[in-house]
Amino acid sequence: MNTSASHTQQPPKKPLFTRFLDTVEYLGNLLPHPITLFALFCVGILVLSGIAGYFDVSVIDPRPEGAAGRSADGIIEVVSLLNGEGLRLIVTNLVTNFTGFAPLGTVLVAMLGVAIAEHSGMLSAAMRGLVMNASQRMVTVTVVFAGIISNTASELGYVVLIPLAAMLFHSLGRHPLAGLAAAFAGVSGGYSANLLIGTVDPLLSGITETAAQMIDPNYSVGPESNWYFMFVSTFFISITGAFVTEKIVEPKLGKYNDEEASEDLSNDSMGALKPEEKRGLKFAAVAVLAVSGLIALTVVPEWGALRHPDTGLVAGSPFLKSIVAFIFVFFAIPGFVYGRVVGTMKNDRDVIDAMAKSMSSMGLYIVLVFFAAQFVAFFKWTNFGQVFAVAGADFLQTIGLTGPMLFFAFILMCGFINLMIGSASAQWAVTAPIFVPMLMLVGYAPETIQAAYRIGDSTTNIITPMMSYFGLILAVATRYMKNLGIGTLISTMLPYSICFLFGWSILFYVWVFVFGLPVGPGAATFYTP
Repeated sequence: MNTSASHTQQPPKKPLFTRFLDTVEYLGNLLPHPITLFALFCVGILVLSGIAGYFDVSVIDPRPEGAAGRSADGIIEVVSLLNGEGLRLIVTNLVTNFTGFAPLGTVLVAMLGVAIAEHSGMLSAAMRGLVMNASQRMVTVTVVFAGIISNTASELGYVVLIPLAAMLFHSLGRHPLAGLAAAFAGVSGGYSANLLIGTVDPLLSGITETAAQMIDPNYSVGPESNWYFMFVSTFFISITGAFVTEKIVEPKLGKYNDEEASEDLSNDSMGALKPEEKRGLKFAAVAVLAVSGLIALTVVPEWGALRHPDTGLVAGSPFLKSIVAFIFVFFAIPGFVYGRVVGTMKNDRDVIDAMAKSMSSMGLYIVLVFFAAQFVAFFKWTNFGQVFAVAGADFLQTIGLTGPMLFFAFILMCGFINLMIGSASAQWAVTAPIFVPMLMLVGYAPETIQAAYRIGDSTTNIITPMMSYFGLILAVATRYMKNLGIGTLISTMLPYSICFLFGWSILFYVWVFVFGLPVGPGAATFYTP
């Protein structure tokens, strides 16, 4: 018997796509924790500023004479922080860099309101009611739509909706992984789209505003700056996600066999809404209408207290500048009403406990913000952002890439970077100080640049193991397919990523450059110094 052939037989070569995914996973695992990454960036900025300062690296300031923020001699020089003056600047501003970081306060305030609605059970009940009451014909698009809406409440979609969608599809005799994929596509692939302004909006706009002020110190970017485009994107992602699920993903998965599951699915219950939950949602809906009516009284009439005091318009008004306060109220009041009706919130102590739990879960985010704030401040002090922006803008003009096609390249690049840095805020904090000033100098407004970034950042969330909830999704998936691996999950989600990336980019092009529509209230498409 000849056994030498069996000993020398080579294992089958992995498909090209699997090898690519393995490479992405390997490279992603080489990256340190985002907090460590920002700390290293801070050290790197110090060292590079010292080197650039020693060699007198500089560029010509492209802003006209008399423009705000323009250097007196028309030259932008890299400022070294690797000296005594730099040390004094760092130690005296360490605290204010952190406390003055724009996204910090806005996100924390918004989360206080969302926490009341979440811990009272209102958001979970609303998601379950939306999904479970959908007709079989509309169930797929409803699942994707519910996933997008759930982004308003942080991790709710990942923890509640995705497992729920898998159970729903299984109960309907459809493949549970198709339901999981549809919900995952809405929650994560459509991360930036929404009908409402959520916690991610003030987070990103704060970073964008800081980056824009490198070019224009008086530039302001509000949380509502992308709302028009993200509102429309909600319906695009819902329809596209449903199409991909029913025409590509579900046929590829085939008919489901319960023997593939890793556990007994006989008790796979949908958790139908209880009578008190339905009653609570009705009262919460009344509260929503009441709050909306009161807010409308401050904005709709010409004498509205929250209109612009000088122009009487909504543009630039206190209303738009106070969106975060209204996010808080819009979730807190209906959430408390729901809690009172169903008995989950009986007094002020329960409300306080809910907000405290939410803040305790934000510990990692606060630590991340501390280091991110230092990096952004260092980057601004050294003038690296302006130098890179001017040099990059000159390069783009030299090669002729300054038209709308520039945004396709920008979106693709953001999507690629997202494979390595899964956090939207972490990636934007690193890239915004470079690309926002650069594209402003080419002639585009920060609001438009941010909208393009959000497309790239969202569409590859579902195919990167670096996404913080990827392990949770994998664990839910293995409940229905015991031998499922990372490659299978990523290959299932890849059609969504491709369709979202290209379709959403085309929608952006048509919306902004064909129809000439603003991406949000009062948002400009082009930047004029």
